[in-house]
Amino acid sequence: DHFMHACNSGSSISERSVFLSPPALADADTIFALSSGHGRCGVAVVRVSGPASATALRCMAGFTQRLPPPRTALLRSITDPRSTEVLDRGLVLWFPAPRSFSGEDSVEFHIHGGPAVVTAVLQALGSVPGLRPAEAGEFTRRAFQAGKLGLTEVEGLGDLIHAETEAQRRQALRQMSGELGRLYQDWSDRLKRCLAHVEAFIDFSEDELIEDGVLNRVDVSVSDLQAEIERHLKDERRGERLRSGVQVVIAGATNAGKSSLLNKLCQRPAAIVSPIAGTTRDVVETALDLGGFPVLLSDTAGLRDSSDLVEREGVRRARERVEQADLTLVVVDSAHLPSEHLRSVLPDTGTMPCVCLLMHRLCLLVLNKADLLPEKQRQKLDTELRGVSGLPAVRLISCQTNEGLKAFLTVLHSSVKTLCGDPLFGAPTLTQARHRAHLQRCAAALAQYQRYRDTDLALAAEGVRLAVTSLGRITGRVGAEEILDIIFKDFCIGK
Repeated sequence: DHFMHACNSGSSISERSVFLSPPALADADTIFALSSGHGRCGVAVVRVSGPASATALRCMAGFTQRLPPPRTALLRSITDPRSTEVLDRGLVLWFPAPRSFSGEDSVEFHIHGGPAVVTAVLQALGSVPGLRPAEAGEFTRRAFQAGKLGLTEVEGLGDLIHAETEAQRRQALRQMSGELGRLYQDWSDRLKRCLAHVEAFIDFSEDELIEDGVLNRVDVSVSDLQAEIERHLKDERRGERLRSGVQVVIAGATNAGKSSLLNKLCQRPAAIVSPIAGTTRDVVETALDLGGFPVLLSDTAGLRDSSDLVEREGVRRARERVEQADLTLVVVDSAHLPSEHLRSVLPDTGTMPCVCLLMHRLCLLVLNKADLLPEKQRQKLDTELRGVSGLPAVRLISCQTNEGLKAFLTVLHSSVKTLCGDPLFGAPTLTQARHRAHLQRCAAALAQYQRYRDTDLALAAEGVRLAVTSLGRITGRVGAEEILDIIFKDFCIGK
């Protein structure tokens, strides 16, 4: 009785939220979860969202009369509604619908971040009638269902939470702000208008109720949209690469210093280094933040013919990684490169297996062990390199003495930046493989309109309809009612 009295006291009709929730949310459960991440911390944030949020606030923060002013932090004792034991003292905030993240009534408890405090508060919330623990992503799902976030903004929020580098943060924040979603929504709106006009022409043209030139305007719009979408798709996957990390693979012959270079770049002994050829047998991966850009760096087995089954598998994996790489660092032992040898290996990819990597992949040629080169050999090598056309960027370094490493890192950073692009400038880029797949389907559907425009207008209209559906799958918004609205707004049927 005490528990129900604490939860219900002061809950007059006039003080309850009068916001009418969307149908999808009207009968939703009230959910709660720790929103600030697990582990010890100074402050933890526990979020509650749903129709019983006000009940939870009364039960646990002692508001027996009026609820606190919206979006105002108040210091309160947080109590267990079953035993009235004080669990902690912290800040509480009340967000009445619809002005909350989820669009529902919401409450936040800002408490001390010790595991015992967090566990006690979560258990107390679980005892309040109508509350249950939230599922993964459920707060954001409710925000999407309430129209607070579009689907691309939801994906941007997820990317922002998982961003580990500055460039990833910038790209995710730009997407979360809705810029990418607005671009796709603009395309979707234009396509819906085209579809409405085509369908109106099919249904009403025989009655001479449709003005002349409608289909010609549709033709222009569809052609323009198809060109814009195809340009958007020709982005060399910069946004996706920035989101997931640039795949940089270190490859080359055995004992060229590949593992030493990996250790230098990640500044720790990630790979075993020894003078024995073939020490690295498998792929060794490490993640780097290279000047704000995410890099997945892989050291691979030395490329050579071997009778050892394990080493042969390592070489196979190395070649596979090179095929998948965005950028390959081809490491060569510079002490093994007299002028006549360098000239001979470049056209003949079989002479030195690592050099075949230069022929068809974006790469940097790294000449290692510069500390072992006499001055005359350096000059001879430099002259030879100047005389070879078609070489990628070449850097002479020493992992032993750090010679040339700074200049090499500058070139590497520039290459990675080129691969990712600048997330703050230009049109927003594709960031998800699913966006690319749906846009490719959209472009193909628009090509269907062009193909059937003069022979079968119904099939042409179906192409536009498929294009609208494909874009709607990206934004999460598509419906037949929108098409009908456009028809009756744009045309005075029967005038």
